[in-house]
Amino acid sequence: MFKKLTLSALTALTLGATSAMAAGGAGHVEDFQFSFEGPFGKFDQHQLQRGLQVYTEVCASCHGLQYVPLRTLGDPGGPEFTEDEVRAYSEQNFETWDPELADGDGDFRPAKPADFFPANTGAGAPDLSLMAKARAGFHGPYGTGMNQLFKGMGGAEYIASLLTGYTGEEKEEAGVTLYANTAFPGGWISMAPPLYGEDVEYADGHSNSLHHEAEDIAAFLMWTAEPKMMARQQAGFTAVLFLTVLSVLLYLTNKRLWKPIKYGRKD
Repeated sequence: MFKKLTLSALTALTLGATSAMAAGGAGHVEDFQFSFEGPFGKFDQHQLQRGLQVYTEVCASCHGLQYVPLRTLGDPGGPEFTEDEVRAYSEQNFETWDPELADGDGDFRPAKPADFFPANTGAGAPDLSLMAKARAGFHGPYGTGMNQLFKGMGGAEYIASLLTGYTGEEKEEAGVTLYANTAFPGGWISMAPPLYGEDVEYADGHSNSLHHEAEDIAAFLMWTAEPKMMARQQAGFTAVLFLTVLSVLLYLTNKRLWKPIKYGRKD
């Protein structure tokens, strides 16, 4: 029975890899070293702030973050802005539709921390709220998530690899310009390179090379997809520690209770 199950699993993996190759391959995903990887990892506050800047100045023109509340920019484990900073960022960068304004006819007003990042459907580009989460299970062997399990490679690596994977080659198909990208499945993508390096000027003086900008926005998008990742990891570690201690206590209790019976009681 076990042999049959093993053969079936190997066959499924082989067919999946074969299908991926026939479809043009899954693309090459580089293993970036992010601070939040591993059971004791955590988000880098300054990296998230830089990633937010890249999103605001570059990505927001085409992509939205409609599932992310603006107030979470001040949550522990995230960018950790102050309340005043979150309010100022919201008001300066976004507007939201309020149906109660203009005598009930509705009108736009500056966004508040209680609002969400706005959706952006004008360019037909996908929303980025869950991009890192959605891409987390698609790394080699194709569709099995083995690299994510053994190397910690997930959606953040895919995003960073995609942003740095443009080769500069272009072609046109059916009136659409496609760009060669080593990370995108099939090797060609319709999105033009969004980052070239030195696209933003970081306030903290951090390097704004293409590689660093890609890492920063990838980390930020990973946080938008998993804002409670650190809290869940801490809860999981606490649970494992508690269960370990409980198991030791139960073992010692069991030994003590059964010792008279196992070795015989002498009256």
